Amino acid sequence: MPALLNLQQSLTKANLAGYVRLVVPCNADAYESPSLPSQGAFRPELTQIITQLVSFLNSNGAPFVVNIYPFLSLYGNSDFPQDYAFFEGTTHAVTDGPNVYTNAFDGNFDTLVSALTKLGYGQMPIVIGEVGWPSDGAPGANLTAAKVFNQGLINHVVGNKGTPLRPGSPPMDVYIFGLLDEGAKSVLPGNFERHWGIFSFDGQAKYALNLGQGNKNLKNAENVEYLPSRWCVVDSSKDLTNVANHMRIACSVADCTTLNYGGSCNEIGVKGNISYAFNSFYQLKMQDERSCDFDGLGMVTFLDPSVGECRFLVGVTETKGSSSSKSSSSFIGSRRWMISIIVLFIWAVQLLMM
Repeated sequence: MPALLNLQQSLTKANLAGYVRLVVPCNADAYESPSLPSQGAFRPELTQIITQLVSFLNSNGAPFVVNIYPFLSLYGNSDFPQDYAFFEGTTHAVTDGPNVYTNAFDGNFDTLVSALTKLGYGQMPIVIGEVGWPSDGAPGANLTAAKVFNQGLINHVVGNKGTPLRPGSPPMDVYIFGLLDEGAKSVLPGNFERHWGIFSFDGQAKYALNLGQGNKNLKNAENVEYLPSRWCVVDSSKDLTNVANHMRIACSVADCTTLNYGGSCNEIGVKGNISYAFNSFYQLKMQDERSCDFDGLGMVTFLDPSVGECRFLVGVTETKGSSSSKSSSSFIGSRRWMISIIVLFIWAVQLLMM
């Protein structure tokens, strides 16, 4: 709160308080419910700070920003009904008095509404700061599920259906997480963390997605310059006794998360796993011939080793601002501008406090 107040003072001094709203995005675990959305309340240890935050937001005309991830509910609970995570209807509807919930998003959202109501701010605008579904890296994380969830979410929001506690009044803004995959992101929460993008690293849409703008679907990046069509694979004629160390080194630098349980490359066999790791490293190193050596265990091939849904990548060149097959990320919407503004004002506040 002290930092937030300092930033607000800086905005006021710069005559920007009427243009820039300060927010503090919260994860959905800031509130809880024994079983029903109407029982929602902020966690006891957070009630005091949340009350101060909500009062500040309300006095400055700012919304409450929350990140909601039904996928995490499914991922973290084997008993969570899978169809309840989506918007296609469920056999596990939740009845809460006169209200019936057919998807986890609405249930989570109204749990927050109930929590805000208990603080006296039941009508506070709510923005979804992050919501999405990963396309790889865990059971249930695949292209089909990601498309079904994101399209269902978009249809639900643009249809102005709202939720049982806010009928006809959907969130004022929704930010889909994320734009591109993040190949270097921490996988501490799970290997899926690197696969939230609706576009692959080369700017190509992973699946068709109508963003609610008429019939317009995602548009692929154009004129992408790829490296030559060649891959690094393991030489199966060599003694592979010491290959594990090479594979470990390759995966410590490149992204090998699709090889893990639930990933799209999880069932390509031992030699397939080694080749995938070698190639990921090779592409990341811009196909430098030395990066496919691995003490003589690697070899370059011109035959695509991809198997089924397991795609062996070819990197992109570093021209025109591209970097490599290593992924980057962004959010849909204006969040990068919000972050830039906040960083600038933190700098300004530090100067003012010196």
